[in-house]
Amino acid sequence: MGRGRQKAKHTKIARELKYDTYNVNYSALEKELGHPGDDQYVDKWADQYADDDEELETA
Repeated sequence: MGRGRQKAKHTKIARELKYDTYNVNYSALEKELGHPGDDQYVDKWADQYADDDEELETA
């Protein structure tokens, strides 16, 4: 009994996704996906783990 209403809702959502035009903020996307300005790799987890070289020297 409720299948017709459910199908209509899904159809409405599908049409909105298909035909709606979204405004994309390309400058914000570029900042989010871009590299740091100094072009060096920054490992944000480096402080939590010891380097492999240091472990080999102490062993």
